[in-house]
Amino acid sequence: MHILPKSGLPRLVEALGEQHELYGPILHEVSGDALFEKLADPAALRLDAPIPYIPPKAAVFPHFEEILHYAYDRDSKKVDIARTDLVRPKALIGVRSCDLTGLACLDRFYLGQEFVDEVYRDHRRRTFIVANTCLGPFPQCFCVCTDSGPYAVEGYDLNLTDLGDHYLVESGSEKGAALAARLGLAPAGADAAGRRDAAVNASIASFDPAARENKAWISRAVNRLTTGFVKNETWEYIGHQCFECGACSYVCPTCSCFNIEDVTPAEGPTGRIRTWDSCSFEGYSRMAGEHNPRRPIEDRRNKRFFCKLSYSQSKKYLRPGCVGCGRCARVCPGDIGLPNVVQYIRRETTGR
Repeated sequence: MHILPKSGLPRLVEALGEQHELYGPILHEVSGDALFEKLADPAALRLDAPIPYIPPKAAVFPHFEEILHYAYDRDSKKVDIARTDLVRPKALIGVRSCDLTGLACLDRFYLGQEFVDEVYRDHRRRTFIVANTCLGPFPQCFCVCTDSGPYAVEGYDLNLTDLGDHYLVESGSEKGAALAARLGLAPAGADAAGRRDAAVNASIASFDPAARENKAWISRAVNRLTTGFVKNETWEYIGHQCFECGACSYVCPTCSCFNIEDVTPAEGPTGRIRTWDSCSFEGYSRMAGEHNPRRPIEDRRNKRFFCKLSYSQSKKYLRPGCVGCGRCARVCPGDIGLPNVVQYIRRETTGR
């Protein structure tokens, strides 16, 4: 553990910027909304900003990305296929523990199964992560219910914890330790871990009581979703509330669904483009011949929450697919973010 004076944060950012594109939380100059974006000006970095609307996953799993291109020669009747390597080294600064857990879920999906996604792998290999302990939960947060915060225990290169006039810096990788040594950071005192734990415990205590109490109900929702004991009437009610806008999928740190489309320009090779997709959309599960096994919206809502809370998904991700960031509740116009769905299941069980 080391100590970084707050006045020394620009030096850390500058050191990372020498070899990385910098990403971090900023406040929009007009709306004041928190965004996690590429830093045109490193001085705009705001580690005290609220949770950004779009999670940092967008830096390693871009919303729109060309993954390869190909050209067909009519004369030789051959196809020239090439990987599009546009991946640049990135430093993600100020990543909260919920979003760090979301990246771990994406790692399991894209890298931890039978097939490895080489494009995503290249993004992750060239990424330096500076985590940021969340000492002030926001109204929508419930990461204490999903064991994903407010303090990160793994998955980072460096972790910063605000202890007043300085940050406690913890190394989580060889890259992080090397950077701390290069900056000549002073060792932390013997009481540093105790002060960090006290700050984290104070953060947990400041969560809304409902957020802490819902932990047991999330476990019960996992059980009822897995065993199929949620009534059809509940799914129909949830389906009727849904606008099919896809916002919940786009702001979720663990959603990994994508679509592939080949785009042919007027000149040059055809590009194969990967874009985010959402199980909210009717066309997501539509097959050839217009057959759609999930045409009713309630079937699609069922699938989404099954993906977040069922035991089979937890087995695949080694944890629930929800990280408790609360973004889905924040953006949903139909008021069916995951916390409310858990409440609907609770009402079905208890009648209140």
